[in-house]
Amino acid sequence: MMRHFAMGWLLVLAAAAWLPAQHAAPVRVATFQCDVTPPLGGHPIIWLKPLSTVEDPLWAKGIVLEQGDQRYVICAVDWCGLGNSSHRLFREKIAAAAGVDVSRVAVQTVHQHTAPYTDGDAQRLLDQTAAPLRYVDFKFLDEVTDRLAAAVKESLAHFQTVDAVGHGEAKVERVASSRRIVTPDGKLHGRMSATKDAALRALPEGFIDPVLRTVTLARGDKPVVRLHYYATHPQSFYQDARASADVPGIARQRMEQKEGVFQIYFTGCSGDVAMGKYNDGTPKAREELAGRLYAGMEAAVAATRYAPIGRLQWRALPVVLPLPADVEARAAKDRALLADAKADPIARTLAACRLAFVARAKEPLEMSGLRIGAVHLLHLPGECMVEFQRFAQEIKPGEFLAVAAYGDLGPGYICTEQAFREGGYEPSASRVAPDTERVLKDAIVRLIEGICCCSDRNDRN
Repeated sequence: MMRHFAMGWLLVLAAAAWLPAQHAAPVRVATFQCDVTPPLGGHPIIWLKPLSTVEDPLWAKGIVLEQGDQRYVICAVDWCGLGNSSHRLFREKIAAAAGVDVSRVAVQTVHQHTAPYTDGDAQRLLDQTAAPLRYVDFKFLDEVTDRLAAAVKESLAHFQTVDAVGHGEAKVERVASSRRIVTPDGKLHGRMSATKDAALRALPEGFIDPVLRTVTLARGDKPVVRLHYYATHPQSFYQDARASADVPGIARQRMEQKEGVFQIYFTGCSGDVAMGKYNDGTPKAREELAGRLYAGMEAAVAATRYAPIGRLQWRALPVVLPLPADVEARAAKDRALLADAKADPIARTLAACRLAFVARAKEPLEMSGLRIGAVHLLHLPGECMVEFQRFAQEIKPGEFLAVAAYGDLGPGYICTEQAFREGGYEPSASRVAPDTERVLKDAIVRLIEGICCCSDRNDRN
């Protein structure tokens, strides 16, 4: 019974929305994209660094799916993160442009660290101090979301009918590796995205999900759009002033150029997965990593098998994640750090982000799932560890399920209880409690199984 997982209590504020589309209606898809690169010297990339060079553009890429009178939107953004009201802003602007309720829109970031990590609520807290920092440019945020909304609206004039959904998968060689390796002596080793220490790189690959999964929507034998899902931190380098879509952006663009087919990339649950075993931070390593990821995409495309698309089903599930038991003591320290004009600017910014999540903690995060024929897509908030993806894939063994994490990054890392016991970076950077694992897993089961907590199964609109 799924690792003997006991269904615990759920902190869910509302019932799942189970939104079936008309069975007989044709399915149509529209694709959209928008350049979301900040201007030079403007809105910073993670955390406070003004942009000085655009190595390659950052994109928001997505699809609008329609069947009968039902419409849904999923979007991947080449940013490091969107938290709290900033994530909501992207979803609301897209929803208005597509003519749907916000509960029918999923926005995930790809999580490159050569891109913005934006939380407008944190900036508002910084603005209240005697020494505010320039973390979010609200004018740019409004402009970029307006441009994205315009791209979504314009795409509605270019729907294409699709009648087949394909899925394929392939193992990606020598890209992902665990960031958390426990050696036989019981010592925890942290191996991050770029690792120059040969001894750390020599440690085992560790617990990952090595499979890249590709979903294709097609008309007859002609693919219209491909969605790729793979679980690893996507950056090969960071902490300088370059904007880049990095390894996944390189691989995605190569596939698009090769096929002439619209390609979207989603990052799976990879809070504890990175490229450190195979990446020494050099340009040569980045090119090799991109090549191996691209080879995985090619193999997954070659393995794709098609079936009639059938009907679409969308489920949305709001969930509240528990805060740490010592949240008040933590918040007091963060308020003091935020107010300290002499403190490290990034530390102050992170304190503001933590306080921003505490302030909205009772406002639910939203998970969603989309079923396209026999294909399941799952959209999760936060920076989830890979265990949550592996767990989700066990719920319906033998069925195809792809997971995109990095939705609303308000909660930061979402770790397992074991990780909290072991310690290390990820649980120290989490803004939620260890029992979040049980809460989130319960919610994943409910979402995938389509269990409704109320008597009617109507749209929440």
